[in-house]
Amino acid sequence: MNLKLSTNSIFTIDDSQLNITGSKSETNRLLLLKALFPNITLANTSNSDDSEVMQKALAGNDEIVDIHHAGTAMRFLTAYFSVNEGREVVLTGSSRMQERPIKILVEALAQLGVEISYEKEEGYPPIRIKGKKVTASKVTLAANVSSQYISALLLVASKLDNGLELTLEGEITSIPYIKMTLALLTDLDIKTSFEGNVIKVFPKESVESKEMVVESDWSSASYFFSLVALADAAKITLSSYKENSLQGDSELVSLYEKMGVKTTFQDNKMTLEKVAGFNYQDVNFELNNTPDIAQTIVVTCLGLGIGCHLTGLHTLKIKETDRLEALKTELTKLGANISVTNDSLTLVKSDNIKQDIHIATYNDHRMAMAFAPLAIKVPIIIDDAEVVSKSYPDFWNDLKALNFQISEL
Repeated sequence: MNLKLSTNSIFTIDDSQLNITGSKSETNRLLLLKALFPNITLANTSNSDDSEVMQKALAGNDEIVDIHHAGTAMRFLTAYFSVNEGREVVLTGSSRMQERPIKILVEALAQLGVEISYEKEEGYPPIRIKGKKVTASKVTLAANVSSQYISALLLVASKLDNGLELTLEGEITSIPYIKMTLALLTDLDIKTSFEGNVIKVFPKESVESKEMVVESDWSSASYFFSLVALADAAKITLSSYKENSLQGDSELVSLYEKMGVKTTFQDNKMTLEKVAGFNYQDVNFELNNTPDIAQTIVVTCLGLGIGCHLTGLHTLKIKETDRLEALKTELTKLGANISVTNDSLTLVKSDNIKQDIHIATYNDHRMAMAFAPLAIKVPIIIDDAEVVSKSYPDFWNDLKALNFQISEL
């Protein structure tokens, strides 16, 4: 399904309100914890494809578990099935998932004596996991790997006989996501510590019954920060959000302040408002802790006619697609002057954007949603638009509610 998006030549949002689904990152962590501790209950969970796939995999008894495009599920379930004594599964996914590396996590689990083998190419899914009782408790891991590898280990750690002592070697990236995982464990009264480069999770046989409420997804909110920045005038309220969030992407507030968006919080709601007469300048952001919002930011900058230099993006190479190369290809089609390296992106200031360009989405939900706000500036066509269901199934309906003109081609 390809969608053509456009708006009125003068685009404003008059104090609209939207409810955003629960965070995929928090939901998937809590789904795994609920599988380990069934007496906890969850509220405001994500309705994303990724979370549905995760829930189905945890609830089922199939020997072959297919998680499709869900990278978080691949990492978390690798750890979960490894410590599920007596269970043997083959964990697989889409063709793209079979190109995404899993070796770092497999080798880390091997330090605990876990038995995992590769069904096809070494280092990549599908993998065969033979769950076993784990008594070893020490693992060493490179600190600059995807935080999902680290969180996968931390989430199952309390169920290991002797807990886990995880030593990270080098400079740690994506610290907010590690802290999110530890905070959720703490909420369940599971004892943890994070000192220097050593993280400890202590064993816990059971937890008290408790309802865990998922905060709405900040990555999903990023597209509305972009909308407000690009609109002629806008005020929009999103729920449910906390000013002191566990989610790393809450850094959006300070980043978009530099692009003319003012954010205020009240009663678990967040209001975004365009600052009139803002003096726009090129931006230089280090996104080591928040790489998932790079796509949104660079498209915003293109629409505002400002340049940007974004660094700390090395993990984008192994996402649903190579997001850096995908951004370069699609932005170039729009007339942008953009260059990328293995961990950075530079966009040169420009006032010209080509219209009616087809944006390829590469099976990547964030490509579709990041480019959508650009329709405020020029008509744009999003190819394979249904890919948004991976994290935000209601996205197109929410844009229509904000008076985007959307038609199927």
